Amino acid sequence: MSESITATNPSRTPDPRRWRVLGLVGVAQLMLILDVTVVAVALPQLGADLDLPRATLTWVVSGYTLAFGGLLLLGGRAADLFGARRLVLAGLLLFVAASLTAGLATSAPMLLTGRVVQGVAAAMLSPAALSLIVTIFDGDERNRALGIWSALGGGGAALGVLLGGLLTAGPGWAWIFYINVPIGLVLLFTLRSQLPARPAPATSVRLDVPGAALVTAATAALIYALIRAGDHGWATLATAALLLISVALYAAFVARQRRAASPLINVRLLTRRPVATGTLLILVATALMIMMFFLGTFALQEQYGYGALTTGLLFLPSTLSTILGANLAGRIIGRTGARTLAVAGLAVAAAGLAVPAIWSGAAAMVAGLTVAAAGTGSLFVVASATALGQVAAHEAGLASGIVSTFHEFGAALGAATASSLAAVSLAGTGTEGFTRGFTTAAIVAVVTAVAALAITPSARS
Repeated sequence: MSESITATNPSRTPDPRRWRVLGLVGVAQLMLILDVTVVAVALPQLGADLDLPRATLTWVVSGYTLAFGGLLLLGGRAADLFGARRLVLAGLLLFVAASLTAGLATSAPMLLTGRVVQGVAAAMLSPAALSLIVTIFDGDERNRALGIWSALGGGGAALGVLLGGLLTAGPGWAWIFYINVPIGLVLLFTLRSQLPARPAPATSVRLDVPGAALVTAATAALIYALIRAGDHGWATLATAALLLISVALYAAFVARQRRAASPLINVRLLTRRPVATGTLLILVATALMIMMFFLGTFALQEQYGYGALTTGLLFLPSTLSTILGANLAGRIIGRTGARTLAVAGLAVAAAGLAVPAIWSGAAAMVAGLTVAAAGTGSLFVVASATALGQVAAHEAGLASGIVSTFHEFGAALGAATASSLAAVSLAGTGTEGFTRGFTTAAIVAVVTAVAALAITPSARS
């Protein structure tokens, strides 16, 4: 019988290097998550230096998260088939090279190429690293390790805004990419000596590359529809056509998974209630978080006139709030249950997002986003624990890839939605776009809270 994620295997001797490995791959994951939001504060300066329009600036965020999310299922499957160690090291090396390319960019194509390749590398590294954690920890230690991992995901995204402000105001926006080079190389050589070499699993199963292409293309069409709607309107034939294309491609992906000899995912895994609930929560939590940072950084700089450094510092309370929310959730989820904590986290997020939607002023915005960050931070822990809590050990890489996929799709969709809703404000012709964006985010949090109350498994189940 397969070992459960929450089960303890008393016959297995714990790996003495497990906490050291967690620290190293945790730093690597933090680097990947930082790169989702580290560009947020730099976008206005980056756009001015390279003469980039709003749509291209949105793709600087979404291009990374789209490639990251679109190929994560492939990365999770590859970790199961070829070994997590190989994927971690190869992903780190590619991420370093792509970061250098993005930092050296002098044009939109070069910058977007670097960002997309960064996403490809992240898709290799992230699920493999999480798979390592799931397999080297047991029982309560595994829950604590997943709590730390989740805190890195939520806190790292918030920390990215602060770091982006410091680097943009200091040596310049290129250093939000350059900083990955020395860190990535140190991690590469350290992990190479810390992770034991293992032979590749004996298998004839092939990777489902067509499946990965379909799900990536489907999400790209959806994101393009959202971005385009900001300039041309939502009720247009082109927007409707793009949405229909996205739906058709998603349907083709599901059909492909059902008939492929070596499917990218077992669709039945995604239909399990805990996994489905966890993926919904991670999607919404990440989308809300990115909307907060995208709208907040532009509003503070474009509407209220703050510089990049001050904007980054104003997000420090949100950074701390995210980490504290995730840490608290990791400590109490065993007592409260996932359902109660999910609804509470979404309610807190909705309340915080409503503040800048109702009241104007930088102080109200910072206070509201700090409250909202605590709610989204707790959701990361609830989502991971719910989705991964009852999968078998041999499915760990795949389940991890699914969770991480929805995390990055949430980031891509959040950036595209925020950019579209706030198009008028981003163009500098009004402030109502920021209000519309925060209002929509608060409504999404409320609707998801109602859904979570209905579908999240109870503690007993």
